Amino acid sequence: MLEKQSVQANVRILVALFAALVVSVVFAVVSQTSVSAADANTLKVSPVRTDVVIQPGQTKKVQVTVSNLTKEAITLSPIENDFTTGDERGTPALILDANAYAPTHSLKRFMVPLENITIPAEKSKTIEVIIGVPRDAQAGGYFGAVRFAPASPDGGGQVNLSASVASLILLTVPGDIVEQLQLTDFSILQNDRAVTNVSKPDNLKVTVRFQNKGNVQIGPFGKISVKNGNKVVYSADFNNKDPRDVILPDSARRWDIPLEKIGTFGRYEINATLTYGQKNQTIEVTKVLWVIPPIAIVIAAISLVVLIGLIILTIFLIRRSRRGPRIGRSHRGGYRIR
Repeated sequence: MLEKQSVQANVRILVALFAALVVSVVFAVVSQTSVSAADANTLKVSPVRTDVVIQPGQTKKVQVTVSNLTKEAITLSPIENDFTTGDERGTPALILDANAYAPTHSLKRFMVPLENITIPAEKSKTIEVIIGVPRDAQAGGYFGAVRFAPASPDGGGQVNLSASVASLILLTVPGDIVEQLQLTDFSILQNDRAVTNVSKPDNLKVTVRFQNKGNVQIGPFGKISVKNGNKVVYSADFNNKDPRDVILPDSARRWDIPLEKIGTFGRYEINATLTYGQKNQTIEVTKVLWVIPPIAIVIAAISLVVLIGLIILTIFLIRRSRRGPRIGRSHRGGYRIR
């Protein structure tokens, strides 16, 4: 009896410990989620991107506004970084090493270092980023970013990268600028697979890829249109916004444009007129798409078989009619038509 009570007591203890463990884990997960959500909504920066033109030997100031969305004052460390192309969708790859620079087109070399700033709770502060272009700077594009992150409590300059926000700066230095853009891909895709004919006009899009072989960032723009015969059934603007998405020098970028209002049968022309650069250089390209449902293929096959049969029958009848009636001698010495 005593042994049974001892077992039951041990079971109760184990259940209580397990329940306490579950509660602790749930509390930790909820707390971590709350902290992550708070970090994600701690700071806001405006503008997200600034385009500026500075002559060699001159200096300009770029204003960036940082907003503290928390209910407590926060001290931020402004960090100046170069960046490169992260992928072909326009994602920048920040160079976070404080002592590193981009191999080319480095804006960080022209930027004056910034001091820490303190922003009151639920307030904003505007800072001025000073950019000085040397007299011997080569013409072309330069790009970098100003990143804001909470400084460590001990003032050691350490920052929490997960809570940082950044404002991109694209600089153009006038002079011997080379604008050379190549269209390297213009394809029709269905479910991310290149096609020239489809059975259904679902999930269609055009992918456009450019390679920038010049020395300055370029923002191409234009229009995509879809024609069925002489009728335009659909048109869409391409990158026609302010500011435009740009392609950095020595890199490539890709865009996807959805295609709509394409019917269930027929031949369609997808036309693109694309413009870029200060001289409004134009690239025109056309692709053909056939929409042929399976029933149309069956009907076409049956029609072909019937047509071939009619041709064979017609040839047979023509040959037979050309032979005409034959005249032969009868057994009684006369003639008869056969």
